[in-house]
Amino acid sequence: QVQLVESGGGLVQAGGSLRLSCAASGRTFSRYTVGWFRQAPGKEREFVAAITWSPGNTYYADSVKGRFTISRDNAKSTVYLQMNSLKPEDTAVYYCAATAWRFSVISDYQRTGKYDYWGQGTQVTVSS
Repeated sequence: QVQLVESGGGLVQAGGSLRLSCAASGRTFSRYTVGWFRQAPGKEREFVAAITWSPGNTYYADSVKGRFTISRDNAKSTVYLQMNSLKPEDTAVYYCAATAWRFSVISDYQRTGKYDYWGQGTQVTVSS
């Protein structure tokens, strides 16, 4: 079992930055793939980024490539999402999710059904 807790959300002006954290419980966190997803009001939950367990391959949605960076610190059982150059359309509740799998099909990292554990979410609001 893995429990995930997100933090770091808040209100920021367009062009600003935030760093989200996803803290995990569980002794084998280093063996989990972790993804970030977001859900805006009235929209479906969408993939943002993912990082595998060793070797730590990363994947990003096209909409955030070059602006967001996902990283992990296994010693702290935490995954981060550094968000720069934020836009109003980045406004959403951000969720982290975990799975013990790595996928051979890259698009599987974008599928919510592939993740077994979810956090409660943290709100990010970007004002124009």
